[in-house]
Order: sequence, then structure tokens, then C-alpha cells
Amino acid sequence: MRMVAEPVERLIDELSRLPGVGPKTAARLAFWLLKSSDERANALADAIREVKQRVKHCSQCYNYTESDPCAICSSPSRDRSVVCVVEEPLDIRAIERTHEYKGLYHVLLGHLSPLDNMTPDKLKLRELESRIKQGGIKEVIIATDATSEGNSTAFFISRMLEPYDVKVTRLAHGLPVGGDLEYADEVTISRALQGRQVM
Repeated sequence: MRMVAEPVERLIDELSRLPGVGPKTAARLAFWLLKSSDERANALADAIREVKQRVKHCSQCYNYTESDPCAICSSPSRDRSVVCVVEEPLDIRAIERTHEYKGLYHVLLGHLSPLDNMTPDKLKLRELESRIKQGGIKEVIIATDATSEGNSTAFFISRMLEPYDVKVTRLAHGLPVGGDLEYADEVTISRALQGRQVM
């Protein structure tokens, strides 16, 4: 015998697939949506549909964008001689909140993790190397997470870029080891940017 209607169970199941959302939170969200007005529920559904239809990866940096190239890559005020390499588009948001960094970005769309089958060919590493080969880039700041996977990815990138005339730096470890960049506060990221070191 069902405790709740099948569509509600399906909604709870789908919500529980979201990162950081367990079964109890998913159930609370589902029942909140049931109590909400049709307008609020439809606005949420429309926002999800719209983001899936209109947002894509920038062809230059692989950040999420509506227009290609993205606003950062097409901005004339950005320093085109510096590229900050991050794991995910969400990391760009964290760095931009500091108002310290004025260069460009390159999103890897992950980190090296052989156990998860994330090998170099699955990341945007060839695209990064291609950007370096085009010239004009003097510094690559590696801003991968301060985890074992993030450190391995940083080491791999520094070795990959050795043949090129480019300075490779890593964010200083004002960032907590084992922590994700997206959860760090602006002051911590700002200090890490200022204290970056040559690899």
C-alpha cells in the first residue's frame, strides 16, 4: 500500500538525486512544492527547462553561458595574458566574488580521478594546451581544489606545460586542504590568489 501518491514519490526520488539532498530534505521540498501556488511551481519548472535549453559551455573557456563566447572571454577589460584553470564553472563564481582576479579562465570540467574513470582525455586539457600554443598567455594559475585529486591534476598540468614559455603558479594554500573552492569565503580566496606560487 502506497503511503503517498505515485507522482509525489517520483518527485521525492528525483529531488533526492540532487547533490546534498537526502531523502528527508527531498520529501520536505516535495511537500513544500505541493503546498505552493501553481505559479510558484510552474516558475520553478520553467526556470529548470530554460536553463537546460539556453545555457551551454563557452567554446573558449568552457564556463556556462547564454552567448558564445561568454561575457568574461569577450570582455575587453580582462587581462588576456593570464588564465586561471579551475575544475568547475561554479569555481569561477567563487573567484569572481573576490574582485581580485582580472584575467581569463579555463574550466577543466572535472579533475583527474582514475577510480572514477576521469582520465586526462576526459578533461579539457588538450584545449588548454591549444590556448597556450596560440601565444599571448604569460601565466597559468592553477586553482584546482586542495584535495588529492585536485593536487594530482595541478601536478599533471604543470608537467604538461613545461615545454612552453609560460609561468605556472598554484593558488596558495590559504584554502583548506580537502575543501572545495566553491565553499571558500572571499577573503580566503583573495589571500590564496595573492599568495600563489610558482610550481
